[in-house]
Amino acid sequence: MTTTCKDMLAQASAAVPSLAAEAALAALDSPAVVFVDVRDEPELVRYGKIPGAVHVSRGQLEFIIDPAGKFHNPVFFAGQRIVFYCMTGVRSLLAAHTARELGVADVANLEGGVRAWVAAGGPIAPHPPAA
Repeated sequence: MTTTCKDMLAQASAAVPSLAAEAALAALDSPAVVFVDVRDEPELVRYGKIPGAVHVSRGQLEFIIDPAGKFHNPVFFAGQRIVFYCMTGVRSLLAAHTARELGVADVANLEGGVRAWVAAGGPIAPHPPAA
């Protein structure tokens, strides 16, 4: 039987906790939380990102999380809560689920993505274009 995107989103939603924008905003300055932006570079340049967020394009996520990979970023296994976000919360939900499957213990999805973050009064920092 073939799995659909709808199935994948349902599985991810059942496995990954959602974090409301207001709760995420309260955690912004916590050293126990890392925000990970999974949007593509042009989106970051155009819309900015949550201050201090780590950028990992959704298409590169598995390579960046995998401790055996040459592109590994150790932030994913530093014992902090990893809050994934994208523009609306859909790609980041799948990213958080993937991270959990790759062994990242404490993940969450920013419900509604950066749009909800901005609507809740969350700050946005500019993201310079890649050199």
